[in-house]
Amino acid sequence: MNTVQIIRVDETQWQALSDDVVVGEADLSRRPDGRRFVSIDVWDDAAFAPLAAAMLAALPAPLRTLVAGEDTETAARWGRAGFVAERREWEYVLPTAGVDARPAPGVDVLPAGTADEAELRLLDREIRAEVAAASGWHTMPAEVRPGPRGDTLIDPSLYAVAVHEGRYAGLARVVCRGRGPARIGLLAVRAAHQRQGLGRSLLAHALHALHEAGTTTARAEVDQSRTAATALLEGFGAERTGHLLHLVHP
Repeated sequence: MNTVQIIRVDETQWQALSDDVVVGEADLSRRPDGRRFVSIDVWDDAAFAPLAAAMLAALPAPLRTLVAGEDTETAARWGRAGFVAERREWEYVLPTAGVDARPAPGVDVLPAGTADEAELRLLDREIRAEVAAASGWHTMPAEVRPGPRGDTLIDPSLYAVAVHEGRYAGLARVVCRGRGPARIGLLAVRAAHQRQGLGRSLLAHALHALHEAGTTTARAEVDQSRTAATALLEGFGAERTGHLLHLVHP
């Protein structure tokens, strides 16, 4: 193949040309939480490296990309461009039927939209601080969405809350879009209240509520290093549908 020429089409798109024929494309997308993700699609392997180099030269770090876990060839290409693994994530589909929604002893679950908003926001901040101080927020699939400084709870109506020992101690966020499967976007419990059945109670409540609303399946993603979360999902009959590799160029 002849020398590849890279042109920047606009602020978020690049093209690779050979003899004035497009042989590859690259684009940039911004997540609501501010993270930048890049992707490259080529029709000739020789176009990948020049496209990656052009994007890296033009954009500030860090940059991220997603690769299907089984696509070792594409992962290797990104690796040669300087990207490294940030996390590996299992993808699951859960059935919503046949769930025993009774909470664990001593646990009460407040349905989505019924929790006290001030207490819910405090719980969200406490949990995020605990995650940041321990494994790090990069191990959680949820995005930190923009809002007022220090406020990541954009829509309180999406959150169910577990109450334990008189305190808001755990939360679950479920997102439904159109007719597709719902998504368990976040399920987390404060460290002091873990191993008391709160996570199971929240997930059971969420699945039961979805079933009552006519939704038959729900999606969820879990960092592969979080074995307790993996066991929780699989205990509800979740089936792995794939896995994703998150790469970052720091």
